[in-house]
Amino acid sequence: MRDVSRVLVVDDELPMRRTLGIGLRARGYDVDLAATGEEALEMAARHHPDVVILDLGLPGIDGIEVAQALRGWSAVPIIVLSARGAERVKVAALDAGADDYVTKPFGMDELLARLRAALRRTPRSEEAPVVATADFTVDLAAKTVTGAGGEIRLTPTEWQVLEVLVRNPGRLVTQAQLLKDVWGPAYHEETHYLRIYMSQLRRKLEPDPSQPRYFLTEPGMGYRFTGGEAR
Repeated sequence: MRDVSRVLVVDDELPMRRTLGIGLRARGYDVDLAATGEEALEMAARHHPDVVILDLGLPGIDGIEVAQALRGWSAVPIIVLSARGAERVKVAALDAGADDYVTKPFGMDELLARLRAALRRTPRSEEAPVVATADFTVDLAAKTVTGAGGEIRLTPTEWQVLEVLVRNPGRLVTQAQLLKDVWGPAYHEETHYLRIYMSQLRRKLEPDPSQPRYFLTEPGMGYRFTGGEAR
């Protein structure tokens, strides 16, 4: 597990991204910067930040939609940082899954205090467990899968599909949710992607891919991961 917290900053204004990136890195954080909602979701799925700082007024999908999409698969703390100060906007953001709301202009010290508070409320050990099955083990923090013969190599996309499923043990993950979380909100009908990658995961991880034990298909609905135990 990494010792340095990773922060994803999502803001369409370049000066704001630069300011936050420089300020956070100077205080010891790893920082990813995203200018759009689509880019934010892709980075979140790939890097799994410990906190997201999110502007609402984004091109393409807005901050409210980003928060809702993240909440489909992640409990990562979300701090909204927005010039919109109306109560109804704050309520909408909090209802969408945000944990805190800071209005621009803001003081860096206040933002850092809220960031530290968010990290204290969300222990990383709960965010990134090790999930063990009888045939393989998934380490969500290290982003590795090991079997009896050692590490099992997955492509980045195979890993993203696996992670969404493993983070929702026993729950039906719909086709729409998987497409959105892995490929982005613009993908909602490309179910053939899922069939291809689920087939690849089963070939690599299932003892008998033709009779899956861990990655079950709910016809016309989605997929379900079973048989794993977090530790």
